[in-house]
Amino acid sequence: MSHPKIILRKYRFDMGTHKMATPDGGLFKPGSTLRHVKTGGFYKVVLLANIEASLEPAYVYESMQSHDFWIRPQLEMEDGRFEIISE
Repeated sequence: MSHPKIILRKYRFDMGTHKMATPDGGLFKPGSTLRHVKTGGFYKVVLLANIEASLEPAYVYESMQSHDFWIRPQLEMEDGRFEIISE
């Protein structure tokens, strides 16, 4: 009988790598309406937060169609995938 392998990895996070998010620290402000360039979906920015594992700043945003909430790293949100419709 074969036993499954368990792989344990240690992660080390450099807390100095990322700056903690601030409410006004991002390109998109809370309440801004965005359009996803590729899909055409509309989203409302809720806030700028931090990803717990890496402390990387990330946006929390809501789909205007389904009202689902999403989290995406700040760098991805601000790389041209989204455009501001209104602030």
